[in-house]
Amino acid sequence: MTGTSNARIGMVLGTEDVTPTVFWFGVSAGASVQLDDLIVVETLKPDGRPVRFYGLVDNVRKRHEGVTFETDVEDVVAGILPASVSYAARVLVTRVDPENFIPPQPGDTVRHARGDDLNMALSADKMGQASFPGGLLADGQPLPLNFRFVNGESGGHINISGISGVATKTSYALFLLHSIFRSGVMDRVAQESGGRMAGSAGGRAIIFNVKGEDLLFLDKPNSKVVKKEAEAGANKGFARDRYAMLGLPMTPFRDTQFLAPPRPGASGSAIVPHTDQRSEGITPFIFTLREFCANRLLQYVFSDAGSSLNLGFVIGNIEEKLFRLAGAQTDKGTGLKVDDWQVELSEVPPEDLEFGDLGGINLRTFDQLISYIEFKLLEDRDGEGDPKWVLKQAPGTLRAFTRRLRGVQKHLTPLIRGDLTEAEATRYRPNLLSGAQLSVVDIHNLSGPAQMFVVGVLLRQVFDHKEKYGRQDTVFVVLDELNKYAPRDDGSPIKDILLEIAERGRSLGIILIGAQQTASEVERRIVSNAAIRVVGRLDLAEAERPEYRFLPQSFRARAGILQPGTMLVSQPDVPNPVLVNYPFPAWATRGDEVDDLGGREVVEVGDDWLH
Repeated sequence: MTGTSNARIGMVLGTEDVTPTVFWFGVSAGASVQLDDLIVVETLKPDGRPVRFYGLVDNVRKRHEGVTFETDVEDVVAGILPASVSYAARVLVTRVDPENFIPPQPGDTVRHARGDDLNMALSADKMGQASFPGGLLADGQPLPLNFRFVNGESGGHINISGISGVATKTSYALFLLHSIFRSGVMDRVAQESGGRMAGSAGGRAIIFNVKGEDLLFLDKPNSKVVKKEAEAGANKGFARDRYAMLGLPMTPFRDTQFLAPPRPGASGSAIVPHTDQRSEGITPFIFTLREFCANRLLQYVFSDAGSSLNLGFVIGNIEEKLFRLAGAQTDKGTGLKVDDWQVELSEVPPEDLEFGDLGGINLRTFDQLISYIEFKLLEDRDGEGDPKWVLKQAPGTLRAFTRRLRGVQKHLTPLIRGDLTEAEATRYRPNLLSGAQLSVVDIHNLSGPAQMFVVGVLLRQVFDHKEKYGRQDTVFVVLDELNKYAPRDDGSPIKDILLEIAERGRSLGIILIGAQQTASEVERRIVSNAAIRVVGRLDLAEAERPEYRFLPQSFRARAGILQPGTMLVSQPDVPNPVLVNYPFPAWATRGDEVDDLGGREVVEVGDDWLH
């Protein structure tokens, strides 16, 4: 096998144990070795056949040889006491070729892995056309990631952990999406598979924006790249060069749509997006009252419905009753007609109700739906409730249910409306699986219960669609704060759908790119099903939790000092994690970063946008 390794940088030490998986080498005079360097060593078996060891430097050290006491350093520096400096590095082996697990020989030559040797060290030769860049290594070479372990063919899902605001989890997730969409890997994999993985070629992404309006400008170029170029000084073109080394265009995202909840207002008011920094190009979204009933969405109103058996039983029963009511509707409206509500008009003003042509009342608001449910559970039949709805549940359980329903009423009323025409409902219905390649769903202005409702409902819709139509497109779902939506200890319908995606989603073409501050607080099955694990800056106590045992001890210690823009990436093809950094985003992440390009139209911004 040929390689393009450069000159010798050291020799395997004989003063330390040499094993097939870990060994030390002494660094030659004039050579420089740092953490995360990739190296290659060739040894000979007794029969003369070569065996190559590829590895990653995970520790380097220097110390004086020939002295006894620590204070001797002063005499050595002064030239009074003779001593030499030992410069050594420890290597974690990532691959042996051929797989003859014998130890290297002390004195074997160590070289930097370059070219073919680098591909062997990172198993890029196994990836073929499925390789796409996951960032830059310490020496500026791109890290290849295996798309087959992302798109569900051999594995699926990506999990990212790290401290909020420092680990840059969302930034790295966006970089990965940019790399997947613009590197051409989806088309190459589809062609290589002869159509078997055809869904890879038409990928889409859904991002839930939970922090400010940071992700509402991904289609705009980032003006701070110009500042970074200026800071580079003599190294002008630095940002562009980093994208060029990765083989990626330095452009913002294209083919995007942005969705936001409606601004709260009275029933019948205009539907406008609830955003502050950007209004152009933002589409408000709502759910109709009839859809709420017909699609059994009541369960997503209660984030902890799974923690109480009685509450879950009540929710399931009422969902079934509302489902049947919606199925019995004959008109094409967005409300819900009921014929058995003995409403007191003194309590509900007539102008707030819509009476049907043949009697009955058309429910038009979420508030009215709750009032109707309260009537059926607690007030009908002389205050005993309708037996078909109550089903022998204790009055205390029913009152607890209605109290909690009233507790979320103000949060969900702007999102669930029955006063729209069918044309209006179609216009504002969230459509994530046709049209734009990248959909950003902004939920940062919603309360906690409303955020949970929107995430749960949209994930359910995506999952149901993929179950029905299969792998026509690969859908990437980017969701931060997994510890909120899928906590380890508590159960909920939202956690259930995330588990479905983690365990069965890859076979349907749904890939979860999940992120959280602490993986130890997320449902274990969701984290463990991620083929690619990424770690940014971690709290050192968190780094010692069992969820991070895929990191060698030296990497756990380093996780506490990682800088923004630097990540530890673990993938199945490489047994040890690799440290990478990624370029400054070419897309704006805040409103004050948007580059207006001097008034030019942003259709497809190329590398010349800096000029």
